[in-house]
Amino acid sequence: MNLSPILLFTYKRLDSLKETVDALKKNFLAKESDLFIFSDGAKNDKDAQKINHVRSYLKTINGFKSINIHESPKNKGLANSIIAGVSQIIEHSETVIVLEDDLLTTPNFLNYMNDALNKYSEVEKVFSISGYSFNLGINGNKNQSETYFLYRGWSWGWATWKSKWSKVDWEVKDYNTFKENKKLQKEFSKGGSDLNAMLSKQMEGSLDSWAIRWFYHQFKVGGLTLYPEYSKIYNNGFDDLATHTTGSSSRYLPLIDENYNKEIIYPKSIEVKNRHLKLFLNKMGIWARIYSKFQTIFSKILKTK
Repeated sequence: MNLSPILLFTYKRLDSLKETVDALKKNFLAKESDLFIFSDGAKNDKDAQKINHVRSYLKTINGFKSINIHESPKNKGLANSIIAGVSQIIEHSETVIVLEDDLLTTPNFLNYMNDALNKYSEVEKVFSISGYSFNLGINGNKNQSETYFLYRGWSWGWATWKSKWSKVDWEVKDYNTFKENKKLQKEFSKGGSDLNAMLSKQMEGSLDSWAIRWFYHQFKVGGLTLYPEYSKIYNNGFDDLATHTTGSSSRYLPLIDENYNKEIIYPKSIEVKNRHLKLFLNKMGIWARIYSKFQTIFSKILKTK
């Protein structure tokens, strides 16, 4: 099996970056994998010193088949960094595995990602692979290697194919038609009650997200994303230095895969099961999001006391 290159995007958070790299190095396939690191440039003088520390650390990393470091001389922002970085590597690779600097992986994360990329390489309907999964309330005797499909992707440790990435319209040229079509918007919201608002903000210029444009394209082509029932990713990025990860972290606490199985159990059919969709929308529905916002506000109030 050909192993996919790993793309790691980082900015100024040295401590979380070290934890991300340390966890990734413990992966069973780390020493056989090529790692490409993209270090974004500073937004301002205040961030420049932090980025210098990050870049000094990057030069000390080992434990992979090869390590390639790309240092941007200017600040691109996360969205442009990921679009440019993935597009650059995928010119020479049929697949990519993508991480950011606040994601802790289980030791079998790379096994799961590479195996799934290989299994679904010729399946048009499978659009991406997610390493993260919500805690859907699946406990007890469930096999920690089982997987399921959803209508949307997720940006916390993911993978895809050149054939999928290369067709995305990052300008969303058909948005004016979409925003007038309530039926399409209702269908889009099957991927979460946040999607329509995110896309609207993106097109209005108040949000800069590669992910919402990625999710929208997936929706248009009828793609599905494979998820593990037990997450291979823990997001460690809910802190004061986070640029894009905000809000209450409790909603996102996953059930972590603790068995580290290398063999993955795939769904018998490529479709979204009502059971998984209902459990997911309990996490990403409007009431769950409102509750999460109240938790965030309450947390901020406690910090000020």
